[in-house]
Amino acid sequence: MKKLFIMAILVVAGSTSMNAQGLDFGVKAGANFAKLDGDDISGDNLTSFHVGALLEVNVFENFSVQPEVLYSSQGTKIEDEDIKLDYLSVPVLAKFYLISDKLSLEAGPQFSFLVNDNIEEQFEAETFDFAVVGGLAFDVTSNIFVQARYVTGLTDTSKDAKITNQVIQLSVGLKF
Repeated sequence: MKKLFIMAILVVAGSTSMNAQGLDFGVKAGANFAKLDGDDISGDNLTSFHVGALLEVNVFENFSVQPEVLYSSQGTKIEDEDIKLDYLSVPVLAKFYLISDKLSLEAGPQFSFLVNDNIEEQFEAETFDFAVVGGLAFDVTSNIFVQARYVTGLTDTSKDAKITNQVIQLSVGLKF
């Protein structure tokens, strides 16, 4: 977590020269409403968080590519127990601006690497998760934005069962 924060500060320091090249750097944080879904599990939503950094690369007037690095806490709630899976996630999104510099549609793949879990006996977690992401972003000002996304896992979260991640993410962020 400290390394991610230090990396974000270093990128912010270099962002002034990047803006002249059609690049925008940003940071974001928000809530995750996560659930593990599959044949062998019936859990409820787990409320958790995500935090990270992004780089928006303007390709055309209304099209950008936005890679991100996020620390994302996910999982599910089964009876009185929280199953938590913490990932370092790297979504790479295509952004199509429906309203120039205001409202955009985002979609793309997400590559996630398990960094922590609290699973003991239930199942053995996979260390890699591949997912697709879709959502909307709205630029409130030229610096402040909000996002809503749905992330659905395409690979099994468990080595022992057919279970995938399902996450709704609500974010607020700042672009520099």
